Amino acid sequence: MLFSRKDKGEKKPGIFERMRKALAATKEQFVGRIEGILLGKTAIDEKLFEELEGVLLGADLGVKTTTQIISSIRDQQKRGAIETAEEVRTSIRSQLIAILQSRQPAEPEAEPPQEVWMIVGVNGTGKTTTVGKLAAKWSLEGKRVLVCAADTFRPAAIEQLAIWAERSGSELVKSRLGADPSAVLHDALAAAEARKCDLVLVDTAGRLHTRSNLMAELEKMRRVAGRKIPGAPHEVFLILDATTGQNGLQQAKEFLKAAGVTGLIVTKLDGTAKGGVLFSIIQELKIPVRYIGIGESLEDLIEFSPESFVDSLFNPEKQA
Repeated sequence: MLFSRKDKGEKKPGIFERMRKALAATKEQFVGRIEGILLGKTAIDEKLFEELEGVLLGADLGVKTTTQIISSIRDQQKRGAIETAEEVRTSIRSQLIAILQSRQPAEPEAEPPQEVWMIVGVNGTGKTTTVGKLAAKWSLEGKRVLVCAADTFRPAAIEQLAIWAERSGSELVKSRLGADPSAVLHDALAAAEARKCDLVLVDTAGRLHTRSNLMAELEKMRRVAGRKIPGAPHEVFLILDATTGQNGLQQAKEFLKAAGVTGLIVTKLDGTAKGGVLFSIIQELKIPVRYIGIGESLEDLIEFSPESFVDSLFNPEKQA
């Protein structure tokens, strides 16, 4: 993660409450159904396991994650560690937190003079908007940010980034429509060195994960970045739309091969019942979630905390 993680785990006023409201649909279809099944249960039997399995699969946790959770509860029951419905609920919550915590990013040994983040993903996931929000976020933190408009196929993306850059006071490097994205990236990195920027955010063209020629372009951009700045790109963030559910898992697999994805930014978690896909992706691909989007405003792009995410589903009464 760029810069100090001294704020990691801290919950600023209002964040938990906003997250709880944004995840209301996921809670209703996931934790709400679990609690409905467990309500009044006096026996932990096979019927309960089958019902829980259906809920977990329906919440997009995926087969592997669902099987692991149910198997663990069975094992704990056999050992006498679980005897009540409340203990089943506690076990599910603990396992979900453990899954999310298992792939948290490590602290870097040293911060490079300029850090380069590439933002990749398919069209319509909120990629360009997320780049703008990241630029604004880190500019507010006092860092000098440069945005590289490498999505040269979409005029609207360049215009959108120009607005974000102006509002946040970030630098912007762009080129003509249809220009070589790698050439634009090269110019942006040269500008970042000259202007002593702390962070370069690279907005790449939205592409389908099935288009091999476009995926190869990402590989070229990574090589260009590495030749210009040692270790670059330091992060490759894949933007995933939470509403796609398990389809997002296949996207992540393909981007991981071509782009060397280091972390996920999951958008549009507000208003969807498919937030459980986060657990599935982390379990399957071992990629950490780094940011989540829970709304349209700048404040609704937040650094991901496993504990806060799970607590917002299980503990609606908790206050920010």
